[in-house]
Amino acid sequence: MSIEKDIKQASFKSAHSKAMINVVYTNNWLATLQMEVLKPYDLTLQQYNVLRILRGHHPEPITVIGIIERMLDKMSNASRLVDKLLLKEMVVRRECPNDRRAVDILITQKGLDLLAELDVLQKQWEQQLYGLTESEALQLSDLLDKLRQSPPESEQ
Repeated sequence: MSIEKDIKQASFKSAHSKAMINVVYTNNWLATLQMEVLKPYDLTLQQYNVLRILRGHHPEPITVIGIIERMLDKMSNASRLVDKLLLKEMVVRRECPNDRRAVDILITQKGLDLLAELDVLQKQWEQQLYGLTESEALQLSDLLDKLRQSPPESEQ
């Protein structure tokens, strides 16, 4: 279905306006699908992102600052997310030996096991994009990268 039909809008001010609305709408659509996968596991998108960051760093610890630098949602409160994952026994905290002011975060085996289970569901979820060929998926990714590299009009 087209963006016009999905949001019941016949036309847009410009091709750029249509593209931006489509990016936002598609982001929300994909996030909703992802949340449906995570809901039975009592995980948010942001918590899932933190767990994946920790797994990518495993077996080495990472600080909260390191997590923030890698997060997809830069507006999330990483400390709060880590606290919630601590309560779920998905992560552990320990004092950073190099800097007493910093705290190292490590994913637990419980967190790793959950991610292994979610990997199967994630693969199924990603099939939402399989309407695109591999070449088209790469092209889309390249175009989104290009979009983020464009300076805002006020800087042009």
